[in-house]
Amino acid sequence: MPSSQNRRSLSAAIAITLLLLVVSPTMAADNQLTAAEQEAGWNLLFDGESLANWKNNNGKPIAEGAVQDGTINTHGVGGYVLVYDQEFADFEFTCDVKKGKDDANSGVFLRVSDLADPVMTGTEVQVYSSGTGLTDFGAIYDLVPASKIATKAAGEWNNLLIRCEGPMISSFVNGELVAELNCDDFDQPGLRPDGTKHKFSRAIKDFARKGYVGLQDHGDDVWYKNIKLREIDGDEQTKSN
Repeated sequence: MPSSQNRRSLSAAIAITLLLLVVSPTMAADNQLTAAEQEAGWNLLFDGESLANWKNNNGKPIAEGAVQDGTINTHGVGGYVLVYDQEFADFEFTCDVKKGKDDANSGVFLRVSDLADPVMTGTEVQVYSSGTGLTDFGAIYDLVPASKIATKAAGEWNNLLIRCEGPMISSFVNGELVAELNCDDFDQPGLRPDGTKHKFSRAIKDFARKGYVGLQDHGDDVWYKNIKLREIDGDEQTKSN
């Protein structure tokens, strides 16, 4: 588990990121980086026009019409997960996401190691209904429930920030910490630390710490924009004890 000092360091790092992304005095236009974001090492994964460097997890061509008015609509892209064609280990990921209806279902997949089986080889931050369950908006799917309701109504944009560092995965919705997972605590196949069951056949502790990030198509209209990622280098990392 991270020590109290390391948790404070992590909180400080995330606070800086949130300040940069949410309340920057020089906000970028959609699907662009501010000068401050560029200096901080952020990369733009989607420019609002092209899906270059993206692919479907099943190898099928991306369907025409996936790009809509400067956004990606994952509904009907042609695969279960639309992934960025590069693997990442420790990173911060952010995007803005809007649901077409309250119970529209999607999610952000993290560190997927096998594109043929993204569900069982990666973790997912849920984009779904409002609530505090294991599948609600901001929850780490079937592992850690959302601790609060921070999402906005359907048709409104939400900011999602995810930090992956070593065993730790944290999700923030509209600037609020909603879920935090320590993969090392999930050391038994199919079981959470409290002994309740989850759907994964392997211990989460054994999941890859490097893999693809992607956006899920679960059959509903869900739009994404301002998709950005910043790799965390060794100088920034908080070490776990």
